[in-house]
Amino acid sequence: MTSPVQNAPDRAVIIGLYPKDFDGAERSLDELASLVHAAGGVVVDRVVQRRGFGDDGPRDRPLDPATHIGRGKVDEVAALVQEHDLQTAVFDNELSPAQIRELTKRLGCRVIDRSELILDIFASRARTRAAKLQVELAQLQYTAPRLRGMWTHLERQAGKGAGGTGGIGTRGPGEQQIEIDRRIVQRRITLLRQELEQLADRRERQVTARAHRAWSVGLVGYTNAGKSTLLNALTGSDAFTADQLFATLDTVSRRWEVQPGLAIPLSDTVGFVRDLPHHLVEGFRSTLAEALHADLLLHVVDASHPDAVSQVRVVQEVLSDLGVPSERILGVLNKTDVPVDEQVLTELRSLLPGAVEVSARTGRGLDELARRVAARRSAAWLRVRLRVPHDQARVAAMVHEQGEVHDGRWDDEGWDADVSVPLSLMPRVSGFVVDGPGAEE
Repeated sequence: MTSPVQNAPDRAVIIGLYPKDFDGAERSLDELASLVHAAGGVVVDRVVQRRGFGDDGPRDRPLDPATHIGRGKVDEVAALVQEHDLQTAVFDNELSPAQIRELTKRLGCRVIDRSELILDIFASRARTRAAKLQVELAQLQYTAPRLRGMWTHLERQAGKGAGGTGGIGTRGPGEQQIEIDRRIVQRRITLLRQELEQLADRRERQVTARAHRAWSVGLVGYTNAGKSTLLNALTGSDAFTADQLFATLDTVSRRWEVQPGLAIPLSDTVGFVRDLPHHLVEGFRSTLAEALHADLLLHVVDASHPDAVSQVRVVQEVLSDLGVPSERILGVLNKTDVPVDEQVLTELRSLLPGAVEVSARTGRGLDELARRVAARRSAAWLRVRLRVPHDQARVAAMVHEQGEVHDGRWDDEGWDADVSVPLSLMPRVSGFVVDGPGAEE
């Protein structure tokens, strides 16, 4: 499928329609401009229209069903397109297929909305087979209702009607081209879902198997909150980072030495954003599995962002929709090395009780974060002393693989060891405990 924003740098105008009492219009357009930049475009101008419910309550002017924005604003945008030779008009609002067609005709340039822009960015960043399939599926699900002769290899109408003179296989009652297009898309959607289900099942088994072997941590948060930078700071790795939205799509996992002798898997994955297309959230569920199945999720927040509070709420809503319990989440207020509004900081602390304040760039607070993570991990493990007979050597091997051995030695009677094991492993080793929780009196 051809991406709507692919020949960089596209020159674009961004447009937003907001209620009169909405005070975040400029910040919303700033984020839209960042999305355009991430897609390889350049924002030349921006247009805001205020409509809907005002401060006084009643609706002053309804939305235009044909163009979403009013006729005067359409003329204003059309003039900008002409004056600056713009290729694209990007709306911060969801547009219907009919509105996109009408606006394209009136503005004389390509028209896309926020959802389609995000889908295009994901398409350009996808690298693995799973990510590419997920993006293609989301694009098809989004564009299926918007099909208007997209498939150039089927430009004609199939069937010339009864008594027609078409070639073999073309005579009959006829079928509209759009119906053929939709059936082709639906078949492709079905195939993509089947392949993604197979990949998801495989990934789920791999993630579940790893979860049984090791306590793990995942990074989640709004896009561009600094998750990849934090991953690099904590693990000494070189995962790709950039000051752009959706720099990371595929899950990246590294080993984090939380304290001497204690290394745990740390996973970074795709960031969230407001109004993230539903199809993308569903499609990337398997990609998110690596982080979402972690024993602890670090919700990374750009505390210096003016919209930090609303960004936190977006992430919390998505995590709730994905079934992640709040007790598995620890807040991390990042970028606190720069001035942060105290009122915003107070609200963030209220939304994320017990959050750790850090700077991934300078290293501030990372030791405290490691201490807190180690404490959460210790609460899920038990320290016990084991006595394992020689004929049960497999138990010793299992503890070496899934637990920690502080001190151990083999003697004539077997393996005598001081170990820490996850609570999930206790049923399998409880029969060999001689000291500590679970030991027989």
